Amino acid sequence: MYFASDNDFVERIDTNVLIIGAGPAGIGTASALKEAGVEEMLVVDSRQIGASFINWPKQMSLLTPSFHSNSFGFTDLNAIDPETSPADFLRTQHPTGEQYAKYLQAVAGYHELDVRCGVEVSAICKKDEKFIVTTNQSDIFADIIIWAAGQFFYPKDSVFPGANLALHSSKVDDWSDLQGDEFVIIGGYESGVDAALNLVNLGKSVCLYARGEPWTSDHPDPSRSLSPRTLDRLRGILQSPEKMKNLNLFKNADIRKLEESHGWWTLYDQDDIPSVSRTRPILANGFHSGLGLVASLFKHDENNLPVFSEAADESTITKGLFYSGPALVHRNSLFCFIYKYRARFGVIAREIALRLGKENVDEKLKSYEKAGFMNTDLDCCTECECAIKPEEAAPEPAAFS
Repeated sequence: MYFASDNDFVERIDTNVLIIGAGPAGIGTASALKEAGVEEMLVVDSRQIGASFINWPKQMSLLTPSFHSNSFGFTDLNAIDPETSPADFLRTQHPTGEQYAKYLQAVAGYHELDVRCGVEVSAICKKDEKFIVTTNQSDIFADIIIWAAGQFFYPKDSVFPGANLALHSSKVDDWSDLQGDEFVIIGGYESGVDAALNLVNLGKSVCLYARGEPWTSDHPDPSRSLSPRTLDRLRGILQSPEKMKNLNLFKNADIRKLEESHGWWTLYDQDDIPSVSRTRPILANGFHSGLGLVASLFKHDENNLPVFSEAADESTITKGLFYSGPALVHRNSLFCFIYKYRARFGVIAREIALRLGKENVDEKLKSYEKAGFMNTDLDCCTECECAIKPEEAAPEPAAFS
């Protein structure tokens, strides 16, 4: 129930469920809640629906392929609810960020979700079983909060001395806008390799420094190795003699310090060995958890990872605070891709709907259960070795150092 004064300035908003973040996690959980019978809820975002994707570099697209196969009982890997398909809606297999944001906006419209953009949350506290959320527009009082703010706007841009001198990959709008012919990239997983491949395809020369050797990893968890699509793109570069000479990958190179002097940048690795870049280095080392304001409301383990209840991804120290998104971890399994963390949308929705006294919840969420959006098998990624070994090894160009 919403309260407003006579002059239409909203002084206070009351709702059962407040979802903070209007990306795939926020819109996805809100859609599941609607399906479960929860009507009184509000989704807020400081920017707009799908803002993270809208801010992706122009050349970036989703790693997982979209394919419309709902009629055969298999849900599109990039879908956030069982009834929709980005492939069917967008007519493309690997949507760009801008395209995927349009899909998220369409899902929000389809479910008639109450989404309010431009709402900046500055503080959250709990008093007398109610959450009080301070924003730039009004105070919001909620019985339950789902934090779904994502990670994109929390880059790891200050993790070593001088890291702030680099350009984080998340700040690039278009790789073709960067001036210069030679680039250095710090970070060798998806975002780093994606940046390298885009720059090489633009005719640039690239040196990429990685802590390990991720391009040869055969880890069974796809969150800990390069995706097949990225490896395919890498193979494409290596099969072109003209492009291959512009790609130099340095393994086991942990950059620990960065200095700038007179338009040059000097990088120092774990052995204090320097290397020089003529252009501003690109930092592609990922993101912080994205918990932001609510980090202190979650318990953290010995590795400083947030702890979520196995029952429904709720804080173990703050009742009524749930999490949905790429920072989700259970039993050393990472739920960092959409097709992974969406598997808990129905689990969260079921718990909240039951807590609010809704009826026939399991029946209403049957489509979510059938589509794999109510996964309670938290060992699903801990024993995921394939029964047969890969036929082809990862590409190993001579440029590796």
